[in-house]
Amino acid sequence: MAACKVSRLCVSLLKKQMRVVAEIPHPECRITIFSWNSKYLIKFEQGLLEQTYKVSEWDITEDQLTKLVHELLLEKAVSRFKEMGADLRAGLEAL
Repeated sequence: MAACKVSRLCVSLLKKQMRVVAEIPHPECRITIFSWNSKYLIKFEQGLLEQTYKVSEWDITEDQLTKLVHELLLEKAVSRFKEMGADLRAGLEAL
C-alpha cells in the first residue's frame, strides 16, 4: 500500500510540472508540444507510433517552436512514420 501512495505522489508531481505549450493540428498526425524539466518536448503521434524531440528551453523560444515544427520537422516526421510502420509490420510478420 505504501508503494501505491508513493507512485501516486510521483505521478501527481510529474503532472504538475509538465505543461502543454501547444497542440498543432495536422491531418496526418497529432502534434503536441510540452514544457518539462527545462526542455520542450515536441511529440508527433500517429496510431501506435510516436516520435519525440527534446529541445532545451534555453536554445529556442516558444514562438520559434512552431516554425521548427512546420519548416524543419513535420515533413520528415510524416515520412519517418511510414518507415516506422513498415518496420513494425515486417517485424510482426516475422514472428
